[in-house]
Amino acid sequence: MERLALALTLFAAGLGIAVVSAQRTVKPVLHAQHWLAITGKPLAATAGAMMFQKGGNAVDAACAMLGATSTMWDTLGWGGETQALIYNPKTGKVIGVNALGVAPTGATPEFFRSKGMAYPPEYGPLAAVTPGTPGGLLVMLAEFGRLSLADVLAPSIQMADGYPIEQQAADAIERYKDEIRKWPPSAAVFLTHPGEAREAPAAGEIFRQPDLARTLRRLVEAEQQALKAGRTRKEAIYAAYDRFYRGDLAAEFVRGVRELGGLITGEDLASWKVHLEEPVVTRYKGIDVYKLTTWVQGPVMLQALNMLEPMDLKGMGYNSARYIHTLYQVMNLAFADRDFYYGDPYFPPEEPIKGLLSKEYAAARARLINHEKNDPNVKPGDPYPYQGGTNPYLHLLASWPPPPPKAAGTEGARAFEEGFRAGTTSIQAADEEGWVVSVTPSGAWIPATIAGSTGIGLSQRMQAFVLDEAMCPFNVVAPGKRPRSTLTPGLALKDGTPYLSFAVQGGDSQDQNLLQFFLNVVEFGMNVQQAAEAANFNSYQMHSSFDQHRSEPGRLLLNEGVPVWVRDELRGKGYKLEFDALTSGPINAIFLDREHRTMWGGSSHHGEDYGIGW
Repeated sequence: MERLALALTLFAAGLGIAVVSAQRTVKPVLHAQHWLAITGKPLAATAGAMMFQKGGNAVDAACAMLGATSTMWDTLGWGGETQALIYNPKTGKVIGVNALGVAPTGATPEFFRSKGMAYPPEYGPLAAVTPGTPGGLLVMLAEFGRLSLADVLAPSIQMADGYPIEQQAADAIERYKDEIRKWPPSAAVFLTHPGEAREAPAAGEIFRQPDLARTLRRLVEAEQQALKAGRTRKEAIYAAYDRFYRGDLAAEFVRGVRELGGLITGEDLASWKVHLEEPVVTRYKGIDVYKLTTWVQGPVMLQALNMLEPMDLKGMGYNSARYIHTLYQVMNLAFADRDFYYGDPYFPPEEPIKGLLSKEYAAARARLINHEKNDPNVKPGDPYPYQGGTNPYLHLLASWPPPPPKAAGTEGARAFEEGFRAGTTSIQAADEEGWVVSVTPSGAWIPATIAGSTGIGLSQRMQAFVLDEAMCPFNVVAPGKRPRSTLTPGLALKDGTPYLSFAVQGGDSQDQNLLQFFLNVVEFGMNVQQAAEAANFNSYQMHSSFDQHRSEPGRLLLNEGVPVWVRDELRGKGYKLEFDALTSGPINAIFLDREHRTMWGGSSHHGEDYGIGW
């Protein structure tokens, strides 16, 4: 019987590889020669295409898509945060763009505890870090684009003047209308039919945001005035930056926030800045995979790849019980490190990133895997010896994780799942000159709190902080500090040139889904559209980055198509299974075909994501 079972497993593994390589897709793969623009909404992808038609490059297109998706409230708004990786063909380097806001003045553990909170809140003005998306867009455009701010913001301004709102955003407004009503400026923007049974706009209705349109026009006005005064293109764009963060727009933003009880000050805005930084990288089977560093969760994917590289994943078979179990255990180990060691690298203490990304450390962590059972008690490792140091937090590791704070409330399974799979959007752009851009912007999602008459919604990223260093000494809230975010664009190079650009929405599931997407392409030979649509699985064992920061060890989300024998084997390994037809956020990706000098675009069918190419 054992020989028969082994034979069936090997047969199924081989069959699985054959099936995925011939897999049909719901959407066609996008082929392009000159440029590709992909993002979370069709109208926003059109905004990117418009920039290419004006002679812009992939950075111009990405900035236009960022502005459009923010204007459309595609699970983000203008007051949120922007994270990007850019390949610059002029230098052959990958650049990280850190446009995540920081905790404002007065945001301390003592402040939140004084209000009976175990963590910063999920919604409202006290959930807000400083806005990062305007600065991120302006810096990317100034440094790496070629069009004017007037060109790039034109689609956003037209949409703010009025566009036909789509079902997803319209229904989100209706679903959260009770929360929106708490903040009068938000109700004035979102609840277009006050007092009616449905107070939100209907799908297809023209949705107007005159305050936001005025704010965006003032940014363009600052640029145009600077150009008339003889300033360069770059200087003129930075004049718009100064107006938002230090001028009249900043003053009105701060007034609006403070009026609602928020903490952000004028100095918080004026002292914040975008960082252009060196991303972290690991090599997986000859492919250099780049991620942003510990201010987001991106390094977990690199840690996982380091552990997986010596393993015969193809031999296990695509989505076999052995494959799923192996990836689940590897992700447990990587995410446990994330939960304890990741935080703002511009703020002490210093994260042990060199040790975390050491191949030797990965090998030591991989040796802890129990290949027969799920380990519900996985803890962070000790990377310090792998970078020649001594761990100053061994006393915290000994009793990690700490018990949940007494102030923590309870939440239902739906709220917990929403935290793990919370949406945002992603942006992918590439051009024939060689520019490649991968962006995962987010924050200020519906039900956003609007700041005064700016039309700008506030970020809700403060909830990613913790108040107790026993949970994560690197991510304790403090004024001027960035919360560790889930947002994690990816970019891979092969032989020094762009190979794959990829990103996904989905909270704590992002690097789980992107890890599987990457392996689908590299190990199982899928094209980007097949890999974007493929069945993923999701763990809830790591601690959520949202609200109550809970964990549910052994909980495993599988695709409905997983065979019964795989399900049975996984249950035998201690997993609590649940099923869904769509098991990842929408993945967007571009494969750079060096043989034919073309691009392949993939855009998942899981949401409204859309791509345009030429």
